[in-house]
This record gives sequence, C-alpha cells and structure tokens, in this order.
Amino acid sequence: MRYDLNLLPTFIALMEERNVTRAAERLGITQPALSNALTRLRTTLQDPLFIRERYGMQPTQKALELAPVIAAALASLDDVVLGQQAFDPSKAELLFTVAPNSYVEFVLMPAVVAKLREVAPNIKLRLTPFGSDLAETGVVSGSTAMVLGRIVDPPDNLVVQHMMEDGLACVVRADHPQVKESLTRQQYEQMRHVNMLPPGRLRAGLFQALDRQGLRRDVAVSVTHFLAIPELIAVTDYCSTLPKLICRFLARDKRLKVLPSPVDLGTFPVEMAWHVRYRHDPAHRWLRTLIAEVAREVAAG
Repeated sequence: MRYDLNLLPTFIALMEERNVTRAAERLGITQPALSNALTRLRTTLQDPLFIRERYGMQPTQKALELAPVIAAALASLDDVVLGQQAFDPSKAELLFTVAPNSYVEFVLMPAVVAKLREVAPNIKLRLTPFGSDLAETGVVSGSTAMVLGRIVDPPDNLVVQHMMEDGLACVVRADHPQVKESLTRQQYEQMRHVNMLPPGRLRAGLFQALDRQGLRRDVAVSVTHFLAIPELIAVTDYCSTLPKLICRFLARDKRLKVLPSPVDLGTFPVEMAWHVRYRHDPAHRWLRTLIAEVAREVAAG
C-alpha cells in the first residue's frame, strides 16, 4: 500500500493544535485544503481521527494510539534533514519573539542580551508581555518562540523545561527605625507591605507560601512591576517580600537593606516553554540552550 507522507504533518498539526484554523495557519494552507487532507487521512487510516466538539477537535482512541508513532517517525526525518543544516550563530540574522514574565525580564534578559551581543550579534529579540494567559503570548499557536517564567497548566502542544529555582527574601529601607540585622515574625506581621502583583494565576505563589506558614501580611500598596518597589521602600517604613535574585540587585542600592524572611517560604521554579514544532529547529534549539545556560549562571551568582 502506498502512503502520502504529506498527510502526516497534517495529522500532527491537528493533534497538537486541536483546532482547524490554527493547524491550517501552522501548515501555511487554507482551511478547505486542510479539511481535504483530513478526509484523505480518515480514508487511509479508516477512522474519524478527530471529532469536532465545543472547544475544538478531540482525537479518537485510534488517533491517540497513532500519534506517538507518527510523531517519532517525523522526528527521525527531522533529525536527518535538520542535522545536515549547520547553524552558525555568529553569522545568523534572525528575530526571535520571546515572552518573559516581569521577573525573568528583570533578572535574566539583560544577561541573555549581553551573551547574544557577544556570540550572535545579528540575532535580535523582541520581548512581548507574558500576560495572564499562555494563549495570549502566542506560544500556544507558535507565533512566539518561547515563554519564560512560571508555566501553569501548559497545553499538550508545549514543551516545558525547568531552568532554575529561586527563593524569597525581604527588603526594607536601610535606616528603618525598627529593623536592624534581622526581621522577626512579629515585626513582619506588624509592618505594612508593598506587594508585587504579577499577572494572572502567577500571583498565587507568594500568597500560598505565606498561607503554608500561617504568616500574615498587611498590604499597603500593590504594584505591577518590580522597578516600582525600591522607590516605595526607600521613602517608607514598609517591607516587600521578593525573589532573592531581585533582592540581589536591590542590595546595590544603599538606601535599601535585604534581610532573610522570618520563616522559610520555600522556592519557586523558573521555566521555559515552547511549541513542539520547534523541538528540532537548530536555531531555536541553540537559543534555548543559551538561555538555560545563562539562567544557571545567574542563579549560581
């Protein structure tokens, strides 16, 4: 029996996108052309494969069984073809759209940009907001190269890589009248606080850590960017609980003082996620490796 190998990318696109419009855009074809390819797939494989439901196309049991086999076959072909394509970052002229959350933008992106300037001067980055939902970043459709931050409930078509862990510390003004070399639990609960409000579900992290320790906090001001915090702390008797790597930067400001939190608030992950279609792309793989290496270096201090 002869098979049309051109149909296999259509199957994978539908499996990963679960949406006809996005799958067609990904393949660079019209929706009628994709529908025609799906009809031929169904005939060849003798199964409906995908059932249209309210929230997209749901694969049948046979499609679920075939998916890893077809994906592995295409991945092997990609390795053969892309492996012949040498990628030279020093000569490459590319633009990557990356969606870092505000923490990553502050902590990691300056070091990433510096590294790119050194080893790949013609590769450019366009930073787009992380937003409150992964779909809004463009990473789910693949129009954005990757997202960087804390990845919550990723869909099946994203690959997630852990990069590093960070913890939490406290910042007060250097000449705070009540706080000297350490911060007690009682002091922490009696002080007023400046709170950082990242977008969407990410705001739950610190609140959950405080709840686990039964630590109360009287929030006086909530802000949307880390850059607002040092100025607020410098002119008040307030406290702010922040990632330790953010605190490392703020410790350079002589108006501020960084102290351990009064109780152990644990750590949080910093992750990178990208669309599965970029798994074997040489340029994308190179950038992922560079960012992961920079993250390890920054975390090590």
